[in-house]
Amino acid sequence: MRSRRDQIMAILVVLPSLALLAVFVYGFIAQTVYISLTDWGQGAALALKPEIHFVGAYNYRELFTGFLNVRFRQDLVNMVFFTVMFVAASLALGLFLATMLDQRIRGEAVFRTIFLFPMSLSFIVTGTIWRWLLQPRGGVNVLPSLVGLPPASFLWLSSRDQVLQFNWQTLPYFVVLGAALVLVAWGLWSAARRRFRAAALTGLPGLVLLAWALAGGATQLQTLPFQEPHGFNLALIGVVIAATWQMSGYTMALYLAGLRTIPDELREAARVDGASTLQVYRYVELPLLAPITWSAIIVLGHIALKIFDLVFAMAGPDNAPTSVPAILMFLTTFRGNELAKGASIAVILLVMVSLLIVPYLLASFRTGRA
Repeated sequence: MRSRRDQIMAILVVLPSLALLAVFVYGFIAQTVYISLTDWGQGAALALKPEIHFVGAYNYRELFTGFLNVRFRQDLVNMVFFTVMFVAASLALGLFLATMLDQRIRGEAVFRTIFLFPMSLSFIVTGTIWRWLLQPRGGVNVLPSLVGLPPASFLWLSSRDQVLQFNWQTLPYFVVLGAALVLVAWGLWSAARRRFRAAALTGLPGLVLLAWALAGGATQLQTLPFQEPHGFNLALIGVVIAATWQMSGYTMALYLAGLRTIPDELREAARVDGASTLQVYRYVELPLLAPITWSAIIVLGHIALKIFDLVFAMAGPDNAPTSVPAILMFLTTFRGNELAKGASIAVILLVMVSLLIVPYLLASFRTGRA
């Protein structure tokens, strides 16, 4: 057993780190949250003693419903589309590369190094390279002319075309409807596993919420008194390509390590039972790679939600079609001196990242204790 002295020594060793963490991480987070609840920036923001008043959730309400904050809402939509496409593309390409390398091809070490090399670069370097490659009158657009075809004319980072448009005014309805469907699905899943208490706590509220939404109650939840279309800007395709090029090597390394740890006995047993190569891959290898997939989703999603340097280097801070909330936070805080509004955007990003990471950490700790 550990002695009392060892316990005290362990606490003393860890205490400085905990103190620094409390001050420079959680202390600054608390200060940012407080600033977001004030009007700092409405007057002389950079004065020695600025006049600051507590305004509560006013800044958050203005960001989501204010007439002058349409860019924030479009930036939020850009971030969501970018996150989904970047994570999906990185996972798919990384899994494909790992599967190819797992075939024990000649020169595997060389290819593995080539695929991993982009990950060693910073997003600033990657953004500068791909900004040259995606010039509207150069780069990849002139590749068809090398084989006698007319050059491409896609505007890449400067395109202002949008697809998958929706009305921000109707967003609360779909949020409520989606939450109701998730609760109902969770309740059914819990009931199927004979967890009837959890099924009642989630399924019944989900059914009530779903009935209320389908009856038209959720249509009264309108964030704006006017229609405001938002959608996926095609200019983001270039940013997604650049980010995927850099991070697909990371997912390749994760998947390759996972494939190499799968015992060959499992594959042989599946083949003995009559499974084809595709069936072995589908029903043996992919399920065993699920924990790696979730870990990659968490890491890539965290990168995507707070993406800043890649977009800044590729398109600049003032290019609205490729802008994301982190870019707007920088402009609002350090160019516009609207410190409270910038802090509100920072807190919103923190909440979104927390919603992604905290459930994963809780599940990991629960699994570790089990």
